[in-house]
Amino acid sequence: MHVLLLALTALFVAAPVAAREVPDRYGNFMMMMAQVQRLDADLLSRDSATATLQLWCDKYGPGGGAKIVARRIKGADKAAGKAERRALGVFARTPVAYRRVELLCGDKVLSEADNWYVPARLTPAMNTALEQTQTPFGVVVRPLDFRRRTLSSELLIGTGILAHPKPGVLVIPHEVLRHRAVLSTANGRPFSLVVETYTDQVLIAPP
Repeated sequence: MHVLLLALTALFVAAPVAAREVPDRYGNFMMMMAQVQRLDADLLSRDSATATLQLWCDKYGPGGGAKIVARRIKGADKAAGKAERRALGVFARTPVAYRRVELLCGDKVLSEADNWYVPARLTPAMNTALEQTQTPFGVVVRPLDFRRRTLSSELLIGTGILAHPKPGVLVIPHEVLRHRAVLSTANGRPFSLVVETYTDQVLIAPP
């Protein structure tokens, strides 16, 4: 079965907001926690986060064969520090590029991703695509037959709900899940470090 197969009948996905409110019912809380946990498990079981989100988009998106696109966040720049270079296995002077994007299905921002990658370990065509197109990183580097190694996985939804109590409603935070992972070639050479923050838009909530 594909990602986030949920026994739901009435489906609704809210517009992107800083936080979302739903009725304060135990079933609603458990349902949303289960969805985030299922997404977490799906991401851990696959090498491509983009492919996982594409399955979500195929099932819950606007239809018509919508594809996940990467909207570049202009002006964002984070130089690779010691931790990032250590994860990538590169020296201090080795060029490391940075790309921050929002991954969208239609108009819904499903995740926000920071990506440090080593241009010298990609092909010229891949580097051009990353600089000039909205193609997701996982799609661009697919020919490398890459492997994903998750460094950390953090559920954010429970903490967010508990930190924002409000009588009669559950306040769902904008950020519900965060993964930190390294992508490597089939022979084990790392070329990308990603920090992916998944938003409340991955939740299928009751109306």
